[in-house]
Amino acid sequence: MEEGASRIRRRVCVRKRTRPGLASACTAPAEAEEEDAGAGGRRRKTAQPAEHYDSEEDMFGDYDSFSENSILAQVEDLEQKYMQLPERGEHATDFATEDLCKESIKNKLSVTHVSDLTDRETDEQTENQPGCEGVAAEPGDDPLYDVPSSQVLYFENLQNPSCDLHHQSAQERDQGPSCHKTGSEELQHKRNDELSPKIQTSSDTNRRKSIKEYLKSAMTGNAKAQTPVFSRNKQLKEALLCEELTVAKRTIESSSDDLGPFYSLPSKVRDLYVQFKGIENLYEWQHTCLTLSCVQERKNLIYSLPTNGGKTLVAEILMLQELLCRRKDVLMILPYVALVQEKISGLSSFGLELGFFVEEYAGSKGRFPPTKRREKKSLYIATIEKAHSLVNSLIETGRISSLGLVVVDELHMIGEGSRGAVLEMTLSKVLYTSKATQIIGMSATLNNVKDLQEFLQAEYYSSQFRPVELKEYLKINDTIYEVDNRAESNMTFSRLLHYKYSDSLKKMDPDHLVALVTEVIPSYSCLVFCPSKKNCENVAEMLCKFLNKEYLKHREKEKCELIKHLRSSSGGHLCPVLRRTVPFGVAYHHSGLTSEERKLLEEAYSAGVLCLLACTSTLAAGVNLPARRVILRAPYVAKEFLKRSQYRQMIGRAGRAGIDSVGESILILQEQDKHKVLELISRPPENCYSHLVQQFTKGIHTLFLSLIGLKIAANLGDIYNFMNGTFFGVQQKILLKEKSLWEITVESLRYLTEKGLLQRNPISESAEELQCNFHITKLGQASFKGAIDLAYCDTLYRDLKKGLEGLVLENLLHLIYLTTPYNLVSQCDPDWMIYFRQISQLSPAEQNVATLLGVSESYIAKKASGQATRKKVDKDIVNRLYLSLVLYALLKETSVWSVSEKFNLPRGSIQNLLAGAASFSSCVLHFCEELEEFWVYRALLAELTKKLTYCVKAELIPLMEVSGVLEGRAKQLYSAGYRSLMHLASADPEVLIRTIDHLSRRQARQIVSSAKMLLQEKAEALREEVEELLRVPADVPSVVASPAQRPEAT
Repeated sequence: MEEGASRIRRRVCVRKRTRPGLASACTAPAEAEEEDAGAGGRRRKTAQPAEHYDSEEDMFGDYDSFSENSILAQVEDLEQKYMQLPERGEHATDFATEDLCKESIKNKLSVTHVSDLTDRETDEQTENQPGCEGVAAEPGDDPLYDVPSSQVLYFENLQNPSCDLHHQSAQERDQGPSCHKTGSEELQHKRNDELSPKIQTSSDTNRRKSIKEYLKSAMTGNAKAQTPVFSRNKQLKEALLCEELTVAKRTIESSSDDLGPFYSLPSKVRDLYVQFKGIENLYEWQHTCLTLSCVQERKNLIYSLPTNGGKTLVAEILMLQELLCRRKDVLMILPYVALVQEKISGLSSFGLELGFFVEEYAGSKGRFPPTKRREKKSLYIATIEKAHSLVNSLIETGRISSLGLVVVDELHMIGEGSRGAVLEMTLSKVLYTSKATQIIGMSATLNNVKDLQEFLQAEYYSSQFRPVELKEYLKINDTIYEVDNRAESNMTFSRLLHYKYSDSLKKMDPDHLVALVTEVIPSYSCLVFCPSKKNCENVAEMLCKFLNKEYLKHREKEKCELIKHLRSSSGGHLCPVLRRTVPFGVAYHHSGLTSEERKLLEEAYSAGVLCLLACTSTLAAGVNLPARRVILRAPYVAKEFLKRSQYRQMIGRAGRAGIDSVGESILILQEQDKHKVLELISRPPENCYSHLVQQFTKGIHTLFLSLIGLKIAANLGDIYNFMNGTFFGVQQKILLKEKSLWEITVESLRYLTEKGLLQRNPISESAEELQCNFHITKLGQASFKGAIDLAYCDTLYRDLKKGLEGLVLENLLHLIYLTTPYNLVSQCDPDWMIYFRQISQLSPAEQNVATLLGVSESYIAKKASGQATRKKVDKDIVNRLYLSLVLYALLKETSVWSVSEKFNLPRGSIQNLLAGAASFSSCVLHFCEELEEFWVYRALLAELTKKLTYCVKAELIPLMEVSGVLEGRAKQLYSAGYRSLMHLASADPEVLIRTIDHLSRRQARQIVSSAKMLLQEKAEALREEVEELLRVPADVPSVVASPAQRPEAT
């Protein structure tokens, strides 16, 4: 670094150099010389302040160019010395003199090249040259130190003419756009270029002409030329920038991954956490976890802490290390779409500041395979299902090694049904195909960690740290007990509830909820977990009936604004329950709300406008909404008794870091549930067990199909070996009682073969089953690429095939039917009167669709009137058409509220149906792309998927592509003049706050950051595409064959 700085100062700040080598040539008194040298400055012709010479400087400074001790005199002596040598020939002597002079000048003057500060290879070549050893020497040791800066280029050209062009280009890059050449510099280049060939071709007469004359001529010309004007401050800034570039270049090219003081990251990362998240210091456990030897060695890691312990921050720092230090892509797997969108919004700002992309893979969003980037790296944030498809596409394209890190949040979900099976398949493939990819898993509720450690080949770290102390209580009748594991009964008496209840209140509130919540609200926040969605609404309304009217005055203005915003985001509609409860600071929260309503209520609760939410258990696993007190209305979720993991997640929301000094949880129970509850609070979390085999069509069958399709395995032995490395393989002794893993593998392959998804390819006719290779069929490839549940793949194929016979394109109903999810059909229970009313209102073209599907109006009329039907009609087709009518109405009207009223369905359920249809439509599109016979569907389904994803007017779609922007917000932005992604990316957050109602500063910044990130992604993708098109193929024939050698066309 010091060498680089020396070179920089020497080239830029030429006026500050001392000249000890010229002491004998100076005629001034010694005192003046010492005073001048001590000041470190050049002596001027007049005793004026140095600043007056910033733009007008004597190019020759202190020395007389024609004195006997000058450089020219030394050159002349050197020339005379070699002129005395015997002439061996005209040209030989000519070149000898020239070469010897040059060699002596190089050795005498130690000519130093100024290399390109950003090109390390050029820098190293220059430093390795014989005449460049004095780069880091003191000023007095370098003869060129005394040469005016205008002459440095001449001596460089003299030393190595063959490299003139190379060094000239390097200097141009080094100087940057701020340093333009002046006319005198161009003239000097021209003169130097003219001098060089003259020297090389000089005759015997020209040989006697002294080099001194050339130097005199050049120096005199420079003296007459106008001196370029440079600012000293500008030169210093350029020098500092060059130093920083040199350090950055060397750091990037070094083998070390350490880029800075913040856990190997630049200090800028720490500053960004302070700026964006208000995090100034890490907890002690976080520091310990990040400095574990297994983390430093990039071993796989599982870590477990209570909810709100700060697990995510550790994962984020590890992801940034992978993106910035090791220059690898990262995949983060989250369980829910809402969490993906929240994380996208939170990390987009970091991506913009630190130079990486943040890409969303949720619902119908995501590109397969992902865009291949050569410079910037990508952070993929995905749901479980999308993460599986993403890993498959990376394996298929041979890019799985580009994935440096996989982070799994809520790792315990590996033991939860079909989603757990998909997560297990994803991690198993990463482990098998990429040994260099690190896996980090985190969870608040883990028990059988050893099984997970063996599966992931991981180390384990755990801590019981909580930033806020949690106190657990149980309430039986009007008595509250504190949970105490040291006590014999695991609980000790705490207090009695003292609250004056009227007779009517006792009947309405037998569990004393009013008493419990009024102890904390409105000053503090409270969450009440209820067993069902309907119970949430009832509890919210009941509480508001008995709350004091004083609660209406608490933040009254903000609550009025919230109601106004709820109404505007729903097209003028407002839930009657919310209209009654929000003025008291109370609301309910469950899946029956629209996404816009949930987002507004969550933001209001986080800001303290709402002080109480009555919610279902899904809130505990979703977005982070902590509270001072958490109340569990009953130890049940629906009709099932609470699991330990569910209980820990719910009570984990108690206590807000930085706000509360303590968090409280109160579980209300009846006497008959006391024994079960005492077991619940004392036992460890439930074990995680693999569901790979239990979920046949979504588990082991899908896995085997993808293994063959991705060429990870080819035969029974390969698949069996792979299965032994899965989570199921680790637990096979526990899970398998009747059949062995080998038998299950054989049966599954036989099933896939019989279903037409795989074909057996024996090596010989007598080959045993173990030696048979399998290859995937076209149907199997389509099912695997489309991520279609194998239980429905043949049904989907038949429906699409039948659709080709008479596809109705006058409207979208037929296409919507083909993309309505099969798994939702069994949950559908049509209202036959509504069904009949809707089908009778269809146009002739729309009724033609129903007729083609085999559903007649007369059949629906009989069902509506309760009459018996003789004609057999497939119930699944009837129910699927009903769901298709809901989606069709939604696309035509785009108002969830009006469709909700028309079909008497919860508005949240309609939105969930829409999201499921958009995702399934994307899957069907990929399915059709693999089958040539379904080419007609490709363009149709691509457009339909876009419509289902956003379900808004076309002009709002560009705005809704931005993560976190929903329909209501998109309408506000559009009305304010933000019509495109470019508008949002260029917006000023402060202006957004003033022009958009109910928009906080944090939200405005996240919207702008997300828009910029998305715009950069699109621009980069186009840039990569252009470069790919312009890249010359490696296999282009270099020699054109002669006509005789060319094969004749047949």
